Amino acid sequence: MQSKLAKNKKAPARHKAEDDYLPTTKLFCGTCGAMMVGESGTIYTERRYHYYRCVNTKKYKTCNAKHKSVKKLPLENAVVNSVMAKVMEGNFVEYITDAVMELQGKESSVLPALRKQLEDAERGISNMLNAIQAGIINASTKQRLDELEESKQKIELQIIQEEMKHPLLSREDVTYWICRFRALDVTKLEERRRLIDSFVNSVTIFDDYILIAFNYKEGTERVTFEDIKSSDLKSVGGPTCIDKKDADKNPALKCGIFAHKAEKQE
Repeated sequence: MQSKLAKNKKAPARHKAEDDYLPTTKLFCGTCGAMMVGESGTIYTERRYHYYRCVNTKKYKTCNAKHKSVKKLPLENAVVNSVMAKVMEGNFVEYITDAVMELQGKESSVLPALRKQLEDAERGISNMLNAIQAGIINASTKQRLDELEESKQKIELQIIQEEMKHPLLSREDVTYWICRFRALDVTKLEERRRLIDSFVNSVTIFDDYILIAFNYKEGTERVTFEDIKSSDLKSVGGPTCIDKKDADKNPALKCGIFAHKAEKQE
């Protein structure tokens, strides 16, 4: 026990698992529709493996998908590479820019109401001034004019505050913001996260391909498992539950294996 405590004390700090699994909440099984979540485990060699697994294959065992689990890094690389390819496309940048400009055109529902209130206050002030010029002036007239002036100032301040919440960007500003993603270092965790959070709507794992849905109309892309294997990415599939003695008989099984005993310890 003391030796284990000493070993853990010297071990480097670990990231929280959910922080490192980038498509979490966006990743789904194409066979049963359930969410796929990040998991990890170690084999008897103490090497740690990370992968995504359909929740129905573990808890309920009701999913019969071909790929019940998918290795974390190859999947994330495929998604990041697809996003970067889109960002490099001029048509994609134009589409996103058009969508942002259209969205900006649909101003806050609060602003029209505030502007209507401002018009009413200004109209009331104008009427009061006309009455004063006509010689109709008394204590009530002065009090009402002061109330209208104060109300106008408050409404103008509210309009400014509301406009600050939704600042209008120029088309050049939006295009520049999108194109900055082209310079991201996709080897860095936070920059990979920015790409996925900004542009990916969902990732669905089917038997023969991965479907990546982007955050724009009809924005989808298929990535086959063969495409992944033919790139710099490695094979897909979470560690298989194979016992240590079977792995000893066949050394080829030792790569990417998740032993029964190790799984129980997680």
